[in-house]
Amino acid sequence: MVKVTKVPSRPVAPRRLPRLLLAAGVAATTLVVAPQATAQTTARAADGNTTLTVAVSQSVDSLSPFLAQKLVSTSIHRLAYEYLTNYDANDAKPIPGLATEWKSSPDKLTWTYTIRKDSKWSDGKQATAEDAAWTFNKMMTDENAATANGSFTSNFKTVTAPDPQTLVIELKKPQATMTALDVPIVPKHVWEKVGDFSKFNNDQQFPIVGNGPFVITDFKVDQYIKLKPNKSFWRGTPKFDELVFKYYKDGDAAVAALQKGEVSFVPNLTPAQATALKSAKNIKVNDAPGRRFFALATNPGARSKDGKTFGNGHKALLDPVVRKALFLAVDRTTIVDKVFRGHAVEGEGYIPPRFGSYFWKPEAAQKLTYDPAKAGLLLDQAGYKKNGDGKRVGKDGKALDFRILCHATDPNDKAIGKYLQEWWGELGIGLKVECLDNVGDPWTKGDYDLAFDGWSVNPDPDYVLSIHTCGTLPATPKDSGATDNFICDKQFDALYAQQSVEYDAAKRADLVKQMQSRLYDTGYMNVMAYPNALEAYRTDQIKSITTMPAAAGNLYGQDGYWSWWSAVPTTVAAGSSADGGSSGSDSGVIIGIGAAVVVVVGLGVFLGMKRRSTADDRE
Repeated sequence: MVKVTKVPSRPVAPRRLPRLLLAAGVAATTLVVAPQATAQTTARAADGNTTLTVAVSQSVDSLSPFLAQKLVSTSIHRLAYEYLTNYDANDAKPIPGLATEWKSSPDKLTWTYTIRKDSKWSDGKQATAEDAAWTFNKMMTDENAATANGSFTSNFKTVTAPDPQTLVIELKKPQATMTALDVPIVPKHVWEKVGDFSKFNNDQQFPIVGNGPFVITDFKVDQYIKLKPNKSFWRGTPKFDELVFKYYKDGDAAVAALQKGEVSFVPNLTPAQATALKSAKNIKVNDAPGRRFFALATNPGARSKDGKTFGNGHKALLDPVVRKALFLAVDRTTIVDKVFRGHAVEGEGYIPPRFGSYFWKPEAAQKLTYDPAKAGLLLDQAGYKKNGDGKRVGKDGKALDFRILCHATDPNDKAIGKYLQEWWGELGIGLKVECLDNVGDPWTKGDYDLAFDGWSVNPDPDYVLSIHTCGTLPATPKDSGATDNFICDKQFDALYAQQSVEYDAAKRADLVKQMQSRLYDTGYMNVMAYPNALEAYRTDQIKSITTMPAAAGNLYGQDGYWSWWSAVPTTVAAGSSADGGSSGSDSGVIIGIGAAVVVVVGLGVFLGMKRRSTADDRE
């Protein structure tokens, strides 16, 4: 579901002179050569216990499932809590989760779920339908509890648990997401003691009670998150003895740690890093079509539901002519070829091509192809003339100088930022690239002109579409809503309402495409690329692991817990490293086996922060 990785979700390069040199320069700065591990790797400790360590670059926004929106946080919650349904690792179709089966009434307004009898909370208590009913009712009655996933329950009329194994949800109107409710179910006996859900981050008492394949045992802001296997997990106990997500602000440092055997897995590689690792011993690189997009977002005039505007976004960007001109001066081919080095697909619609039935492409007459001459002409005709210094000025006589929020940990942001400075500079428009460790604060305050944005998309696209509806705006300027970019468009909202009640797959897909077309035409969001999932792991630590989808899928940030739950440790003798090669011949794809405990280091908690994208954005 975002990003606000901020992502949100999730780029620019240098001056004109070095376009090719620029790309080469970016590659050079991310190329890391580190000594290979020759002694015992960190996968197996002296006591024989195995640890699967995942390097991450994104800070945790919250360990509360009611607040968390970033990909790293929601991925951890998938490991710690069950949802009613899960997604099949092979084809992402709905499969049983906490619910073993479900059915709807003929009018589609009542849904009945059978809750499994073999799911227990990690403190030994039975998980029941009452826990699910309490979770949903809390979201329906407390707006703070609906911060992260309120779009799923806003259409619920009543939720009841007539008995421990039966959950009944009555709807106000049909809802197409009833087999894709991406909401972690929490234990009522623990969470009913919580007071203010807007302030409770669930990060003070460990272990955290859950019923997923792993139990969160420890957390240090911007250092790590540690998990242990839930030995009573109904699907089977993970095979690693510990799972750790370890924080690395610097991507090169994470790659060096992988090469030395200090971590087991590194996601979000740069092309240069992936190339270097392909020839490394005991390391396998996975390069697969990704589930996220990389976009430019413009501030549409930050506002809240009470009608108040706030922030300091540049007023010129409220003019659709200016936005169109900027996007006409973005060369997506160069971005794919020079920044992503071919490990991406040129951006078009909002939903990546991996999700075939929902993928949309603009018509030829609608598409904003790279045409800087046309961009300049549009600005001239609209009254944005160049002055004697070659600077483009607005109708108020002030220069068009914009700012763009950039993620300091994402080299793609920085590289593309330099390209934008060059391309827009030729139009007479200035651009300041503001690279920050935390883009969430200025973003939620509306203190930006443009931003690099990106989200990981779920098999059901409802969530990433919902974050652009008027209903997700913050209640007041002091609040933080679920909105990605403060977009509020009545036509888009009408289409969203139609698709949300459409059960016919083909008709719903057509409505989703119409929504993408509308989003494209408003010009507040412009998708530049669909990056591949570039990631690598040590084959002398991980013997086998599941990708999703099974054919050409990703490992990090899946729509389920398959990768870490299925991971099997490689047998490593003390004082030696296992045979393996760059081909990763001993690694396979296996489903149904236990997984590892991942230690996550370095996930800072920023309350209310949206999942702004880096390569790491929310679902």
